[in-house]
Amino acid sequence: MRDDYDDRSGPVAVGPPRRKMSRLERVRARRNRNRRRMIGAAAVSLLIIVVVAAVYLGGKLFSGSSGEYAGEGKDDVVIQVHEGDSTTQIGQTLRDKNVVSNVKGFVDAAKDNAAIAAIQPGFYSVRTEMAASAAVQRLADPHNRVGKLVIPEGRQLDDVAEVGTGRVTDGIFALISKATCVPMNGGQKCVAAEDLRKAAEQAPPEQLNVPQWATQPVTSLGKNHRRLEGLVAPGTWNVDPSATPQEILAKLVGQSVDHYVAGGLLDTATAMNMSPYQILVVGSLVQREAKPHDFAKVARVIYNRLAVPQKLEFDSTVNYALDRQEVATTDADRAQVTPWNTYAMEGLPATPICSPGDEALAAAERPEPGDWLYFVTVDKDGTTLFTRDYQQHLANIELAKRNGVLDSAR
Repeated sequence: MRDDYDDRSGPVAVGPPRRKMSRLERVRARRNRNRRRMIGAAAVSLLIIVVVAAVYLGGKLFSGSSGEYAGEGKDDVVIQVHEGDSTTQIGQTLRDKNVVSNVKGFVDAAKDNAAIAAIQPGFYSVRTEMAASAAVQRLADPHNRVGKLVIPEGRQLDDVAEVGTGRVTDGIFALISKATCVPMNGGQKCVAAEDLRKAAEQAPPEQLNVPQWATQPVTSLGKNHRRLEGLVAPGTWNVDPSATPQEILAKLVGQSVDHYVAGGLLDTATAMNMSPYQILVVGSLVQREAKPHDFAKVARVIYNRLAVPQKLEFDSTVNYALDRQEVATTDADRAQVTPWNTYAMEGLPATPICSPGDEALAAAERPEPGDWLYFVTVDKDGTTLFTRDYQQHLANIELAKRNGVLDSAR
């Protein structure tokens, strides 16, 4: 029997015989194979790392059930809630500051929380690495709001001492300093009033947001910090406790100027043929010299005296440079020549003498018609008599003396 297997033909070579590789070629080929294996392994490893990192970060950002911080947190930190921020945007701010581990966890914890839904724009003291629920409670507590600055009408930059009682009224620098105080890891951090004063003295006007219409009078006072008087308006402001003194002042001046302009200051100045800064100065005098019901009449007295011309002779301008509050000034006080003392010079003082409120500015912009040149408060109820006749004014002064009112005559 024929063995088919044994009779099968073997493989037939086609073409010329294959040349054997030299030793050098074999080494190069082996090296190339190893290089391809290493590149492939590195690419696979990199892909694995990218995928793992993406999964981890995604979980940190969006998972509400894994990777959460626990407890009340570690280090104190301040965050800002902006006007119109949604809960998600607040959560992102917290995540960016490492307060919470992820946004979704905070959003879930804040769901249906009325305090978070109604949270006011401003700055809040929280801690890093807090549980989402703890962060919600912290923001919902109004005691943790920081940087809230309230400036009453009629305040000046420096503290004012009341003669006789010794009571000191905080100036704007002191109010800002107190507003910037925040708890910081067992201590307290504040922007010092003295550092604010130095910034007011040394920073160029343009870096303090001084408007063009105030640049000349501000510049004329050189390095005197009082050059910013009146340019920080009364009201409620949000101050960033982590900002520098210059940044804080620049933000306040910029916002105040916007407030004044929105109130019609520029248009009024044009209509009255005065500068906006002069209107601001008049408003400050009105604020310090009168009660609200007499604001418009006192404004008219100021304009009438300027038109004569006649010295204003306001004790408030004497007290201003002395950082004090006193009803009656002495002859020695009134003889001191300062850029503000209207006994010693004609015209308006060099700057506002306080931060005028909206009512005082409105009176400066719309004075009551009248020919008065003098006024004096004649009783403790605040009754003020106005006249154009100097002899009548002297009689009104005597009435004030009989009633025990120690107020300066005009």
